[in-house]
Formats: sequence, C-alpha cells, structure tokens
Amino acid sequence: MSDKLKNPQQMFDITGRVAVVTGATGAFGSVATRILSGAGCKVVIAGGNVSALEELAAELRQDGGEISVVQKRPDSEEDCAAIVAAAVDDFGRLDILVVASGMNDVDPITEMDVSRFEKVMHANVTGSWLMSQAAGRQMISQGEGGKVVLVSSARGKLGHPAGYSAYCSSKHAVDGITKALGCEWGKHGITVNALAPTVFRSPLTAWMFEDNEDATRVREGFLARVPVGRLGEPEDLAGPLLFLVSPASDFYTGHILDADGGYTAG
Repeated sequence: MSDKLKNPQQMFDITGRVAVVTGATGAFGSVATRILSGAGCKVVIAGGNVSALEELAAELRQDGGEISVVQKRPDSEEDCAAIVAAAVDDFGRLDILVVASGMNDVDPITEMDVSRFEKVMHANVTGSWLMSQAAGRQMISQGEGGKVVLVSSARGKLGHPAGYSAYCSSKHAVDGITKALGCEWGKHGITVNALAPTVFRSPLTAWMFEDNEDATRVREGFLARVPVGRLGEPEDLAGPLLFLVSPASDFYTGHILDADGGYTAG
C-alpha cells in the first residue's frame, strides 16, 4: 500500500511549497492567497495595487505567513518573467501558479468597440498564457513537476444574454489553454487545470446577497438553476483549489473543475 493511502492527509499537504498568485487582491485572488498561505505555502502575491498588496501581505505575515509582494500584472513577457524571478529570488523555486488576474466588460456586441474586446482578451487569455509560459519554463527547469491553476467560469461553458460576448469568449479560450497545456506538460509532471466558479460572495457580487427587491428577484432567478439552492461563499472554493494544487490531483490534468453548486450540470 502506498504512503498516500496509509496517510490520506499527505495527499493534501503543501507545506513549504512556493506559490505565485496573480491578481492577488481581487475577489478570487485574495481567497487563493489566504488558502495557500494558511496551508503552509510561501506565497508571492502580484498585482497592480501596491497598497492593497502590502495590506494583504501584512495581514498574512501577522498570522505567520511567508509573503513576497510584486507590483506587476501579467501584461508582458518581461512582467511575467519578473514575477517568477521574484519567487526564485525570495524562496528559491516555484511549485504552484494560480492566475487569478482578469477582467470583465459587459455590453451588447453591437455597442462594444474592438479595443474593449481586446482588453478583456488580453487580461484573461494573453495574461494566462504568458504567466503559464513563464512559470512553465521555471518548473520544467527544476525537473520536479508543478501545479498550474487558471481561472475559468461557468461562462467558459455557457453563453449569457446580457452582453458577455467578450467575457464568454475569453473563458472558453482559458479552457482551451488549460486542455492544451495539460496535454503538453504531462511528461514534465506539471498538472494544468482551471477552477470555474459561478457567483460567490465578494465585493463585486455583494449586492446579490442583499435583502431588497431587486437583489431578491435576480438572486431567485439565478438560484432556479443552482441545485444546491444557494449562492457561493469563498470557502466553497477552498477545497477545490487545495485539491488542484496538492499531490491529490497528480493524476488530474487538463480539466475544468466547476465549483458552481451544480449550475452547469443542468
């Protein structure tokens, strides 16, 4: 019997691993950062808002976390290389990448100019590709495998009637990157998966949780499609993310894990 089967907790042990989280102060990025730090990872947090990064870092350091701050977004090869270099310089290696940076821009396609479409695609698709490239180069050179987690969405599978042509396109593309790299990097022991949440509690979605007529109407319409019958909470993403970055998922790659309460199952 393998050691993992004798001691199942080892399958989820990521103590001492070095992780990078981009978009670390965003809705999902801050959740990911807290989960990884709380699980014992050394974490490089990257983003554009240095004061928010430093605030998050101070909070986690107070709890004993080892955190490094990089004020960069995955906007270019140079920026992505610098983010990975920070992990290597500060902690000696890179084991886990979570690309939580991205954006949305909502309008009917007839009202959206191409520059807005391209901005969404650059943030969600090109940024994921560039950051994966930089992290993959480092992980392959280390020769010990690694974990890459991209962020998809229910909109990577489904359309939306309210002007989501840019966002849906970008998340379908993220799913494609995930599957392609899952195939490409299997031989290196690097798993590549995407986490696809639907609505979960965050500053951006707080209005949907409010007790007023408009929020109730929208929430009830949405929940009619959610088998578990509630909106998501940040902790609902903790288990799926921990699985994707831990040894428990060593045989799971190129997949989209839908943390959506069953929303896309129906």
